[in-house]
Amino acid sequence: MELRQLRTFEAVVRHRTVTDAANALGLAPSSVSEQIRSLERSLGVALFERGPRGMVPTPAGERMREWARRLLRQAEQARAEVAGERPALRLGALESIAAAYVPGVLARLERRRPDLRVEVRSDAARDRLLDAVAAGELEAALLLDAGDGVGGLGFTPPPAPLDHVDLEAVPLALVAAPDHRLAGAARVSAGDLRGERLLVNMPECSFWMAGERLLGSAVERVRAGSVTVMAAWAARGLGIALLPEFAVRDRLEAGTLVRLALDTPGLGLRLVWRADREALPGMREILYAASA
Repeated sequence: MELRQLRTFEAVVRHRTVTDAANALGLAPSSVSEQIRSLERSLGVALFERGPRGMVPTPAGERMREWARRLLRQAEQARAEVAGERPALRLGALESIAAAYVPGVLARLERRRPDLRVEVRSDAARDRLLDAVAAGELEAALLLDAGDGVGGLGFTPPPAPLDHVDLEAVPLALVAAPDHRLAGAARVSAGDLRGERLLVNMPECSFWMAGERLLGSAVERVRAGSVTVMAAWAARGLGIALLPEFAVRDRLEAGTLVRLALDTPGLGLRLVWRADREALPGMREILYAASA
């Protein structure tokens, strides 16, 4: 096996067609096809099924996918170490927490590992971040979750050996306009909210999932958009919103929103990584520095 064959194999898996993989690699489609055939001949197995859905990995191809990612990553680390490059941490973070929490993580890393180069990728989609961690494109990702394992909030993580540590609690607040009928109530239960409109983003959103666990079918869901939009609509009396406290603190202090007295268990700021990559040189120390 050659590294160029593994890179080509990984590109075909990702793009599903020879043509798209060739475009991504800057190669001719014939060159991509020949490299895949050569790799299959050297292994003695078929790695792809060719059909109308494009190039779909066979069971052997699925096994090869993990090895290709591992070997390519190790080759890159070997190159960087031999060349004397600064170690790097590719850290993903949900956009909703990037501004509030990532600076603190970066500050911890700077104090403990000033030699470390950190590259941050923010994304609105949790699944894309987790897929990138599973694929080895990110060393770790910061997201919001609950429970004992990754996905305890209600989402399905990718089929990879993921491990995690909870860094800190992210309190949630159920907010409404100042003239809401329950504003000022000493205590609010889910039953008190029956028939209310809960402003939400998308089903994959952590706050939507937290609302499902907390309120169930007691409220009607109304798609609003981002955290900023949900807070603005709630302030105008268009519904109530379950949002992270840090995102609405200014509005609460200004009095344009009020917090309803519903007990709201918070989410956890969770650092997630592949457990089988902790053995890579320096990785355990980097993860500890990020979470300490």
